[in-house]
Parts: sequence; structure tokens; C-alpha cells
Amino acid sequence: MRWRGLVSFMLTGLLTLGIISQSKGQTEQSRAGSVRLMSELMSGASKVGGPFTLTDQFGKTRSLADFKGKVVLIYFGYMFCPDVCPTDLSNIATLLRLLGKDGDQVQVIFITLDPLRDTQDLIGKYVQFFDKRILGLRGSEAQTKKIATKYKTSYEKVSIKGNQYLIDHTAFIYIMNREGKYLAFFPPGTLPERMETMVREALITK
Repeated sequence: MRWRGLVSFMLTGLLTLGIISQSKGQTEQSRAGSVRLMSELMSGASKVGGPFTLTDQFGKTRSLADFKGKVVLIYFGYMFCPDVCPTDLSNIATLLRLLGKDGDQVQVIFITLDPLRDTQDLIGKYVQFFDKRILGLRGSEAQTKKIATKYKTSYEKVSIKGNQYLIDHTAFIYIMNREGKYLAFFPPGTLPERMETMVREALITK
């Protein structure tokens, strides 16, 4: 399928530029882990994704099954992310506008990796700043870890000063088909126009 070729192309570029490395000091072992993760996400060699139940910004319990019949885009991040998360969410919002009426067949879900600070009220204001159709979901720290692991999203708190911290995390946008099964992913910084091509392909794929 065409979207598999696009993902392969993007991965090649990411590996060449070293963008998939989280830091310049990344060890050989962690670099090998990054390459292995990319292989798993692309090849389907291991299961990616699965059901979950979390609470949205309106206090309603939501599960992946609620969106059966739609293509679902899932993004893990947090409100205090200084650059990657707002950039990706802005690109997703642009994607929804590019899709026009077809955007009604797509549900975007933002799952916070920082439920301690990203309260229900705050996460609602955050996601709706980008697009009112985006759902913000949160759970306990234990729920968050379990779901992130299912989707092969890694993250850890990094102290900066006092009690303040950032969260170092992988930043993929996962594409789930109309049955809630994993299809592919977008790397961080993927342009809306490229996402549109792959999402439209997912919309017509049986």
C-alpha cells in the first residue's frame, strides 16, 4: 500500500539525520532500541495498540471502541511540552482542516503523559486551542503507563529545577483503522499535507 512506502521513506530520512535519537548522548544500546522500535512499528512484527478506557475533558469515560467506524489518530504528549507537542498538534489541526468534510470520519485523541499536572479542565482548554474536535484523555499514572506501553510510547520525567520537570518522550502519531487496529505512524514533525495523503488512504481502505 502507498502509505507503507511513505512511512518507509520517512523512516529512512529520520535514521539518516539521527532525528530518532532523543539526545546527543544517547548510548549505542538505546540507539539500537530506537531502531528496533521503528522496525516493530513499521513491520507489524509485534502488536501495537489495543483497547483503553480513560476520561475525556468533559468528564466522560471514553474507550477506543467508542470510535469504531472512524479512523483514529492517537498522540501521547503533555501540556508543558515546550516544542514537539504543540508543533505536532498544530499540524494535526491543519490536517483536519485539509480533510474538509472527510474530517468527520477522523477522531483525534490526545493522551496526556502527565496526568498530575494536566487536569481535566486544563487539558480541555489545551486541546481545544488547536481544534475543538480533538479529545483530551487522561487517567491515573498507572493507567497511563499501561496504555503507553501498549502503544510502544516511552517516556520519563526529567528534573530541571526544584520540583519542576519535563517529560522526555517519543512523539508518534498512531493511525488506527476503522476497526481500531494499528495501521501505521507519523514521526514527529510530519507535515499536514503528508498526513493527509496517508489518512485519506486509510479512509478508503477496507
